[in-house]
Amino acid sequence: MTETVPWPTVKRHLVAILRGIRPDEAEAIVGTLIESGFELIEVPLNSPSPFDSIERLSRRFGKDCLIGAGTVLSAADCARVADTGGRLMVAPNVDIDVLAMAKAQGMVTMPGVFTPTEALLAVRCGASALKFFPASVLGPSGIAAQLAVLPKDVVVGAVGGVSDKNLAPYVVAGIRAFGLGSSLYRPGMTAAEVRDRAVASVRAYDEAQRG
Repeated sequence: MTETVPWPTVKRHLVAILRGIRPDEAEAIVGTLIESGFELIEVPLNSPSPFDSIERLSRRFGKDCLIGAGTVLSAADCARVADTGGRLMVAPNVDIDVLAMAKAQGMVTMPGVFTPTEALLAVRCGASALKFFPASVLGPSGIAAQLAVLPKDVVVGAVGGVSDKNLAPYVVAGIRAFGLGSSLYRPGMTAAEVRDRAVASVRAYDEAQRG
């Protein structure tokens, strides 16, 4: 098993997935998310000019939260994210070369997995956390069933179909981290609209943690 860059110590393990965000609106929206309690920000690379957004966000907010990229499919793109200041690498799959590049850059990694084979491979490659995706297909029970064969200290996340409306059963099942996408942000939304959804998401997370 390769050495792991640890998952960060944060108050809430909520990753804001800002698919489709533009560079000119990124700072206002992320500022709102941080004020609402988010510390983990992901700009998917299939967004408009994503490296520009990541660079702007890293420069302004890099000391306050973990900024990075999602949908990272190649080692070259991973290196470019690091060059722009990104410190988080999220992917929909397990790619050994991408994970190796991220590790070399000292990045926190969250590769996408669906099966025990993929999950254990990601752990062996030094993933900081596992992104069970799409979580809506597996459901809390499907992910929980795999926890039995995973190292007890691995950070397990759920992404895809997870929102403030259904966080609680995942928390009960033992899932620690969550990626919130369209339930939190859709292209064209204003910062005020995002704030309302962010506040609802933080409230749901906090209530689920309290049980």
